Amino acid sequence: MKYCLDTNVLIQAWNWYYAPDICSSYWNCLESLIEKGDIFIPEEVFREIEKEDDQLLVWVKQHKEIFVHEINQDVEECIKKVYENPSHHRLVDTLKSRSLADPWVIAHAMAENAVVVTKENIELRSRNRIRIPNVCDDLKIEWINDFEFIRRMGIKFSAEM
Repeated sequence: MKYCLDTNVLIQAWNWYYAPDICSSYWNCLESLIEKGDIFIPEEVFREIEKEDDQLLVWVKQHKEIFVHEINQDVEECIKKVYENPSHHRLVDTLKSRSLADPWVIAHAMAENAVVVTKENIELRSRNRIRIPNVCDDLKIEWINDFEFIRRMGIKFSAEM
């Protein structure tokens, strides 16, 4: 099984609960999963990470060749399927230019038969926004949060002083 990671999974982990200075083993595990081809990010996620220009970007660039997947014809066909439902157009926040990678995360997962990993949750649909899990459910694409991803990958944490 392959897993397609949403931007928020990496940024929040890096900046908060799995920061490399306190949980470097998490990033070592991700590196192993990248090398095995088990996890990847779409090119658009990479572009969102590039906006921060921080140490996470440095880490992603070290693995870019095998970790970042480019848009190909299969993904282009899948993005059309994502947008066949008019409500899915609300996936991207065009006013704030946010969540630009979200439809691409879904399209890449669809094209590569992968599971979407995101920090987002199912939400009541509003006129303004729709979330990745809602769209995944509509399209019958499996999605999980990062904690379930950690469980599935068998990642274990230990603490020491």
